[in-house]
Amino acid sequence: MLDIKFIREDTALLKTALANRNAGIDLDAVLEADAARRELIYEAEQLRAEQNRASDEIAKKKKTKEDASEAIAAMREVSRKAKILQEKAREADEAVRRHLLVIPNVPHESVPAGPDESANRVERRWGQPAQFGFAAKDHVELGTALGILDLERAGKISGARFSLLRGAGSQLERALINFMMDTHTQEHGYTEYLPPFLVSGETMEGSGQLPKFAEEAFTVEGRDLWLVPTAEVPLTNMYRDEILEEAVLPVNCVAYTPCFRSEAGSYGKDTRGMLRQHQFDKVELYKFTAPETSWDELEKLTGHAESILQRLGLPYQVVTLSTGDMGFCSAKTYDLEVWLPGQNCYREISSCSNCTDFQARRANIRVRRGKKPEFVHTLNGSGLAVGRTLIAVLENYQQADGTVVVPEVLRRYMGGLERIVPIS
Repeated sequence: MLDIKFIREDTALLKTALANRNAGIDLDAVLEADAARRELIYEAEQLRAEQNRASDEIAKKKKTKEDASEAIAAMREVSRKAKILQEKAREADEAVRRHLLVIPNVPHESVPAGPDESANRVERRWGQPAQFGFAAKDHVELGTALGILDLERAGKISGARFSLLRGAGSQLERALINFMMDTHTQEHGYTEYLPPFLVSGETMEGSGQLPKFAEEAFTVEGRDLWLVPTAEVPLTNMYRDEILEEAVLPVNCVAYTPCFRSEAGSYGKDTRGMLRQHQFDKVELYKFTAPETSWDELEKLTGHAESILQRLGLPYQVVTLSTGDMGFCSAKTYDLEVWLPGQNCYREISSCSNCTDFQARRANIRVRRGKKPEFVHTLNGSGLAVGRTLIAVLENYQQADGTVVVPEVLRRYMGGLERIVPIS
């Protein structure tokens, strides 16, 4: 959420930023609602002054034994007006808040301006895409032939966009989760969390999921409960309505959760296999930082996500998303895109973002320093999306005979298994 004072004072700058983001926000309507709210605040102040004068007059008359009935009647009328005004002020506050909840964050000056992913900027690449002496298969062909991926039975159980892993496939998914969690906690200094997978509407709103992305989330009918679309949602809200001590920053969190997304509006896009599903596993990195250190922390967080790809030996590139392609809460996002031989292209496997004080302002998370507490900055990134990492391992480590070599760093998590072979 943006500061209404910023919207008032830097309207021209914000209009340009929103145009670059293709946001389609009517700032004039926001400012009109804010002006109406401030007018009501002024009227309330005038009424309070009138109440104070009436109270003084009543007190004086009672002290001198004079008739105070007229003053008391006037006081009652002022109180009646005050109640009406109070309700109008509440409605005005809510109107301004509704506007603020759908305005996206302002892009950082280093973000390339552009309408969509065509304006994204490649920052660097690591590793060389594998050159096979045979036609590379994608993960669906590989997993099906090996007997470790069964999309047909998953469809029978749950419908489209679900997967059923079996044997070494299930083992590989679990190994990746454990490898990522161990690396981030033991080497990168993150504290492990296991948050709830069902959260309240207030929690979804505090992290920026509601009201903007209601159609993309799954909710429990008749209950104020939503399935987490990412661990970012519960992690953001751990400190909702709290003031942190400066000494605890940065707070570095890592959590594994399954993630649930309806993928509304994405039908026909990336629907093959495990690329875009309603349920998938993810290891999430999250930071609460001081405002002045958040940009350095973004580079660290991105590096921690990169290290997982490097240890797995998976080629990737780092891309800065353009203004038209970045997420709602983000001020700047790096996407990590892993090389998938089965598709002969790079595909997103992690998004690492600095949300500045945008989420903290929504969730009211502050740090105590100086005379007045200030909002912290929040950062998040996939470290990594587990299903897409499994896809990348299968496709990059495939062999001519259809088997898949297990990366060395994962073998201790898979009972020493060196190669995935067809299930007999």
